[in-house]
Amino acid sequence: MSKRLIDLSLDLKKLRDEGFDIEIRSGHLLMKDVPYVNPRREVKRGILVSELTLSGDTTTTPKNHVVDFIGELPCDVSGAGLSKVVIGSGDRVLGENLTVNHQFSSKPVVTGVYPNYYDKMTAYANILTSHAEVLEPGVKAQTFPAIPTAEGESIFEYLDTATSRAGIGAMNSRLELGKVAIVGVGGTGAYVLDLVSKTPVKEIHLFDGDLFLNHNAFRAPGAASLEELKARPKKVAYLKERYSKMHRGIIAHDRKVDATNVAELREMDFVFLCIDPGGGKKVIVESLEEFRIRFVDVGMGVEVAADALSALLRVTTSTPEKRDHFRKRVSISEDGGLDEYAANIQIADLNALNAALAVVKWKKLCAFYVDLEREHHSTYSVDTNVLTSDESL
Repeated sequence: MSKRLIDLSLDLKKLRDEGFDIEIRSGHLLMKDVPYVNPRREVKRGILVSELTLSGDTTTTPKNHVVDFIGELPCDVSGAGLSKVVIGSGDRVLGENLTVNHQFSSKPVVTGVYPNYYDKMTAYANILTSHAEVLEPGVKAQTFPAIPTAEGESIFEYLDTATSRAGIGAMNSRLELGKVAIVGVGGTGAYVLDLVSKTPVKEIHLFDGDLFLNHNAFRAPGAASLEELKARPKKVAYLKERYSKMHRGIIAHDRKVDATNVAELREMDFVFLCIDPGGGKKVIVESLEEFRIRFVDVGMGVEVAADALSALLRVTTSTPEKRDHFRKRVSISEDGGLDEYAANIQIADLNALNAALAVVKWKKLCAFYVDLEREHHSTYSVDTNVLTSDESL
């Protein structure tokens, strides 16, 4: 009830999105962690409590202008009580687990009525905070708390307030695919996971049979501990444990994809291929084409040129609408072929950039980003700092 009410009520949602810690309890609206000054001239944090007037599943105009308060007597910077605001003191029980200590009254100057709960609660928060700021400059009621979600309520363990604050919920919903696979979670694949885990994809499938070792730690997002490396975890297990703290539905497949299990990709809505040429890429590509699945293949080539590094990054997209370019752009030979984007040197920042370009392309295909070029092949040269687009649809 609480989350649904907040999601559907523009005033409550605005409070939450701006970082105020709000809660619905015993039919009342609570704003927690509001700074105020106590009689000893200390900055403390209390809770503002308001009645909550509803119209069905949403809030309506507050029925009165008063609020209650949980905490000590609020004072000015000298330690004198706010007599113009406080109209009563003494414990009162408003509901189960809800006992208040003081009551405030401060009407809007012009109308005498608060039009919504955002205006009402922020008005009182500003009154209290203005005195606290004198003693503790910069103190705010906006604490941006982590808000947990229930299983089945969200794919995330905690509320995605970044999307709601930005007002891009409609665009973000286009990323709610059922299943996305990342084949190969080495350097680039791990960064793809890092980015995709922040989207509302319902299931993220990781395919890799290798161990997570020292060299992997230096080209993957985050920081593995020495104890974790000593345990020699599988890549998929290590990454699942890391990212399941944020995103539900991460599924680890402790194996490489080959002819014996490639059929598992048939259920995917999108696939990121982050593996070297050879080693089964041919059967994967041919199968994805047969399954009519959209996918992006990445490649990275870093070479020593004189006393510095030269690098090329590649992102090649294959969709049912356009596949004719893929084999001339990407080697799928079983012996690895000659692929200028598949040298052995890997650098974390280039892995991250390659992953970012691949994820941006995926989001374009989902209509999250504008896609004017509709390119299906792009390369980035570190040497010249040039990003090229080819093979437009």
